[in-house]
Amino acid sequence: MRGVIIRRAGTADIPQMCDLLSELFSIEADFSPDRNKQARGLELLLGDASGSPAVFVAERAGEIMGMCSVQTLISTAEGGPAGLIEDLIVREGHRGEGIGTRLLSEVAGWCAGKNISRLQLLRDAGNMEALKFYNANGWSNTKLRCMRRFL
Repeated sequence: MRGVIIRRAGTADIPQMCDLLSELFSIEADFSPDRNKQARGLELLLGDASGSPAVFVAERAGEIMGMCSVQTLISTAEGGPAGLIEDLIVREGHRGEGIGTRLLSEVAGWCAGKNISRLQLLRDAGNMEALKFYNANGWSNTKLRCMRRFL
């Protein structure tokens, strides 16, 4: 992992982040890659001046090897802000190098600075490698089930 830096993403990173999201959405059963949608979503996240979202990338020598986004929401259960992690992905050839753990750590630090007391995320039920990764990083399953409805 020598030479890998974790930093806030910028608009110039969008093309490489779209590549990563295509890889992620090829793994996840509920989503499909759509470069235009992913670019639009990233532009919205990066252009949000509210301070609610943040996008971090792992970079080495100009190559974006991983990314993770987080958004804040208000949790009535916590009585304050909670963080929703989305789009944690490390490029296939670089998994197992500690990049995902470093991205999660950066997100946790960002959240701590905003007094966020709980992080949550969704993972694909069939992705056992992701489950092992999250368990190894201190995450636990809940009794909640995700549901969705398109409008």
